Amino acid sequence: MQTLHSMFGACPARQGLYDPSMEHDACGVGFVANIHGKRSNDVLEAALRCVGGLVHRGALDADAKSGDGAGVLTQLPEKLFRRELGKLGHKLFAASDLAVGMFFLPFEDEYAQAHCRKIAEDVLESHDLIPVDWREVPTNPKVLGDKAAATQPKIEQLFILRKNADELPDLDFERLLYLSRKEIESKIAAAGISDCYICSFSSRSIIYKGMFTAPQLERFYLDLQDPDYETALAIFHQRYSTNTFPTWSLAHPFRFLAHNGEINTIQGNRNWVRARESDFTDSVWGESARHLSPVIQPGASDSASADNALELLALSGRSLMHSLMMMVPAAYQSERDLDPKIKGFYQFHECLNEPWDGPAALVCSDGHVVAACLDRNGLRPARYEITHDGLIVMGSEAGLDDNEEKDVLEKGRLAPGEMLVVDTIAGKLLRNDEIKQHVASLQPYDTWANESLVRLDELPGAVSGTNLDPRDIPVETLDADALAFGCPDEEINLVLLPMLKTGAEPIGSMGDDSPLAVLSERPRLLYHYFRQLFAQVTNPAIDPI
Repeated sequence: MQTLHSMFGACPARQGLYDPSMEHDACGVGFVANIHGKRSNDVLEAALRCVGGLVHRGALDADAKSGDGAGVLTQLPEKLFRRELGKLGHKLFAASDLAVGMFFLPFEDEYAQAHCRKIAEDVLESHDLIPVDWREVPTNPKVLGDKAAATQPKIEQLFILRKNADELPDLDFERLLYLSRKEIESKIAAAGISDCYICSFSSRSIIYKGMFTAPQLERFYLDLQDPDYETALAIFHQRYSTNTFPTWSLAHPFRFLAHNGEINTIQGNRNWVRARESDFTDSVWGESARHLSPVIQPGASDSASADNALELLALSGRSLMHSLMMMVPAAYQSERDLDPKIKGFYQFHECLNEPWDGPAALVCSDGHVVAACLDRNGLRPARYEITHDGLIVMGSEAGLDDNEEKDVLEKGRLAPGEMLVVDTIAGKLLRNDEIKQHVASLQPYDTWANESLVRLDELPGAVSGTNLDPRDIPVETLDADALAFGCPDEEINLVLLPMLKTGAEPIGSMGDDSPLAVLSERPRLLYHYFRQLFAQVTNPAIDPI
């Protein structure tokens, strides 16, 4: 694949040390929101302009039309859907009673389509929800490239109503929709239908996405051209697939999250989530937990897997900010001036959840709150502008919405481990320190951590590093011992000695030309067989650092 900028010559000409042939890109991601929570079509239009400004961060197939994927996540457009329900012969009394499922159905198999619809309706009725009607989403397939058209799904929306808001409050409604979706997915998989995917299934948010480039997004989905489409927030994403092939379902955003980077701890993260599935019955889900497994959907990308985990945390009684701080903790250990409450929060949650480490820039929303954060490596850009009229634009680069300088109130960027949140219900912009102070103060996490964690250096008989007695080892045996334990000269000089001298991990080359342990002809240490997988495709070079 080649990137869009190389196809259309958007890069500057070669000059000085700059060579456009060396240009590399990763996904583009960001959000637009009205800080005061005011819904308008302007927010959607701004998001579509911004994702169009990230077109150079995507990839283009040889047909010059099929892209790796682009999409937007917004609040449910109440005005638009109220009108569309009226066309189908239904009346919406309270907007909060409506939920919408966005389905990718098998394109030409009418039997499979009908089977998927029947499964969805039966599951909803079993949970005492009302499947009102199906709507075929208006699209313009002529804008698609050959490969995108060849794999295009049939795209339909299912309108869903709750019966009684007093008996099923908003959060319980959203949880029931989540459980219903998981059950629908399991039954569709059991029926052997592999081409059905549910983009979103929520009373708060909806996702329009697909296997195309950013400019094709609005041209393909006619809803996105409708002036009645109003929202107070919108997440946008242009995909550059590095670890998986482009598909309609793997385009971003996912149900909560859009992501730029790679999750390099993905195998361990997936395994730990699977290992904890047996504990779900002791949570807010109770007996309904049987519908949650598998939490991580089979065949999911690293980003989709992170989204699965974030969705579960955020619907299990934690706020979106709390869930993000659990999954993407800051590098708190070496911060001497960090508030003990925040440090205690991270120490406590280390026992519950492993970090989903990047490089990663994450943007996510539950339909009420939109948040952005960088992981502790900070190797992805996240810049923002705030205008005088309360519009905030955050993205992978500056200048996405071409705001006039006189209209810009503030500019900034996220640093490693930092967060930025817009709460559209409260009408507030929340900064990093305020967010973490608030979340860390919800419970006495620092007290729990101090009282419950056992530290090795505090155990009876523990010795400090300064009192260790060196072993009396004959020098002539050191080389033989080192080789016997898999430590050649390179390992000693470049890894062990720097660690002994500085007490820190050594900085060396990312490259490793030694054979995989399982394929090596030489004896290898046990831990060599369990090395972390590392996605090096689009990581910035860090050797010079």
